[in-house]
Amino acid sequence: MAAESGESMESTLVLPVLPLDGEVVLPGMVVPLDLSDAEIRAAVEAAQAAARSESGKPKVLLVPRIDGTYAKTGVLGTVEQVGRLADGDPGALVKGRHRVRIGAGTTGTGAALWVEGTRVEETVPDPLPGQVTDLVKEYKALATTWLRKRGAWQVVDRVQAIDDVSALADNSGYSPFLTTDQKTELLETTDPVARLRLAAQQLRDHLAEQDVAETIAKDVQEGVDKQQREFLLRRQLEAVRKELRELNGDGPDAAEESDDYRARVEAADLPEHVREAALKEVEKLERSSDQSPEGSWIRTWLDTVLEMPWNERTEDAYDIQGAKEILDAEHAGLDDVKARITEYLAVRKRRGERGLGVIGGRRGGAVLALVGPPGVGKTSLGESVAHAMGRKFVRVALGGVRDEAEIRGHRRTYVGALPGRIVRAVKEAGSMNPVVLLDEIDKVGSDFRGDPAAALLEVLDPAQNHTFRDHYLEVELDLSDVVFLATANVLEAIPEALADRMEIVRLDGYTEDEKVVIARDHLLPRQLERAGLTGDEVTLDEGALRKLAGEYTREAGVRTLERTVARLLRKVAAQHELGERELPFTVREEDLRGLVGRPHHVPESAQDPAERRTAVPGVATGLAVTGAGGDVLYVEASLADPETGAAGLILTGQLGDVMKESAQIALSFLRSHGAELELPVADLKDRGAHIHFPAGAVPKDGPSAGVTMTTALASLLSGRLVRTDVAMTGEVSLTGRVLPIGGVKQKLLAAHRAGVTTVIIPKRNEADLDDVPAEVLEKLDVHAVTDVRQVLELALAPAATVAEVPVAA
Repeated sequence: MAAESGESMESTLVLPVLPLDGEVVLPGMVVPLDLSDAEIRAAVEAAQAAARSESGKPKVLLVPRIDGTYAKTGVLGTVEQVGRLADGDPGALVKGRHRVRIGAGTTGTGAALWVEGTRVEETVPDPLPGQVTDLVKEYKALATTWLRKRGAWQVVDRVQAIDDVSALADNSGYSPFLTTDQKTELLETTDPVARLRLAAQQLRDHLAEQDVAETIAKDVQEGVDKQQREFLLRRQLEAVRKELRELNGDGPDAAEESDDYRARVEAADLPEHVREAALKEVEKLERSSDQSPEGSWIRTWLDTVLEMPWNERTEDAYDIQGAKEILDAEHAGLDDVKARITEYLAVRKRRGERGLGVIGGRRGGAVLALVGPPGVGKTSLGESVAHAMGRKFVRVALGGVRDEAEIRGHRRTYVGALPGRIVRAVKEAGSMNPVVLLDEIDKVGSDFRGDPAAALLEVLDPAQNHTFRDHYLEVELDLSDVVFLATANVLEAIPEALADRMEIVRLDGYTEDEKVVIARDHLLPRQLERAGLTGDEVTLDEGALRKLAGEYTREAGVRTLERTVARLLRKVAAQHELGERELPFTVREEDLRGLVGRPHHVPESAQDPAERRTAVPGVATGLAVTGAGGDVLYVEASLADPETGAAGLILTGQLGDVMKESAQIALSFLRSHGAELELPVADLKDRGAHIHFPAGAVPKDGPSAGVTMTTALASLLSGRLVRTDVAMTGEVSLTGRVLPIGGVKQKLLAAHRAGVTTVIIPKRNEADLDDVPAEVLEKLDVHAVTDVRQVLELALAPAATVAEVPVAA
């Protein structure tokens, strides 16, 4: 019965050791050995001496020696012939026969080292399993591929004729690419199938590396050939051009269309200083080599200069009445803003008529900065200004810009250099006098790449921008005829030097009446078209629009209102497609809940008296200004239990330093003037006070909540409720004076949206009431006060019933 692969029958041998330094011989290999080496000569002579007493050829044990260490397995070799090598040195021809497992050393004849060895007889199953047969075929295919690449065609047939698995695996010992360690691993692998699998893997890895190396060499050679060919063709092209120039005189050849920048510059209508700079660059281009990177930079620069609209201008349509009608048609409300824009256009018209358009290279006119909360129409106002003037409109988004080169451009020495956004805006507009809207100018940042806001100083200064110089163009660009408009949400975020160069026009938000008009005339028609409906199919009556603006949205602008209208129309369209609603359909106030759900902003005065925030003492209503416009702010106060709570003041709600100081001032005022106000100030000495501003995740700061905190503490101490319909704003001093604050218009609009009817403001802010729309003032009872005592008289309800003072947990 045939033995399984890997099993072996063993016999003991005593042989002289022939060490091989850095060399491995496998069974079946025939190798020449140099007998000038003393150890090799001693082993061969010992084998010859032993063979004289025995029949057969001299036998030696071929053992690899790596770094002075012998391998555990060697090969029994027979000395086939002794003679001279090709170089004339004495040598011997030795053939490997089979593997021998090396044992202990022993004594023998001669100077050689003798060891005992165990012969390893390797057997494989007969017939071969299918997997082994496939492995044999794969190895022969890999070996054939490698041999053909080396041109060793005569060896291919010999490898194909080997059928024994062990002999086929040992044949890989001839492979020159195998390292000594790899050959040693093959020698010590006694299982023929495993050894053949290892040899196939080594050959497969070598072929893969060879393919990669050949691919790299081919790519390198192709690149070199291409460069040489391109160099030769360019030299020939230069010679041809030189001959053509000599035939046609000094001028360039007319057939050179794309490269003839000189003709293009001379034919272009450029300002004189730009023409001179362009011709200098053309001269550099003509002198530079085609391989020089400077040539591509010059070509790109010349293309940019030739594409700029140096002498293109649009005629201004100074129809002031028509411009006013355009502004009124495209924007409802915002009367102050539209009046300021109309004044701006009227002044430009009169200066142009009287020959004052350009004085000393400068044009008159201010840069308008539209500042207001999101959704009030700042960007669309810029488009309306361009429409009213008959100019091109370009919007430049500055939000998140942190690189100064975005404004002034990159130096031409940088790879991928481009002009700045201002130059690109003029180029995009196709005229030198467009309306450029610098959107979100308050969102400009700064880092290690510079401060873009500082680069805007020259752009927005009418006294300097007629000689604006972009880093990429490096020629003066007249921006004095460009109408710059800027938009921002927060004025304080604009750098002071930049804000000083602009005229601030505030857009503080819309009243409820203005929102209804905007929704009816602008938002509803636009959303009807987007929903695939017409005005004859769906209409919204004024009551529904008013409720949407008042109770479903509470914002300074109209973006949320537009989204709510779009949601309502989508709902109606879906119901019609599902057969649940017939068209035409008129949406009334009572239909809103079924279409868009319950209202989100019910006024405090409309709620049940027991559920109002001011239903307990210690809660007052204040007014604040945020980045999204005005808002209503509630202040809550409580006193700690005298037995468990420590005296002092606790503030919560993410308050800034200024607001914390206002709370300290309010507490100090009540402690010092509590007696005259008939308040039990002893509670403030023995019990800790806690003031909280709800919406604790929103940071809050500023002095205008001083009177609100004073009123909340006074309500807490007296037990008198703060009137639900009263809101207040103002800074308080230690003597009880009410000092002026900012944002009166935004705060009054917020109070109006929240359903407040009585507002308390500082006396010195009365002049700001002129900016508040008349329809808002008609619905508000505004009291201008100078002292906190007046605030308490107006805000606190009569002391008919005194409620119990709440105690903090």
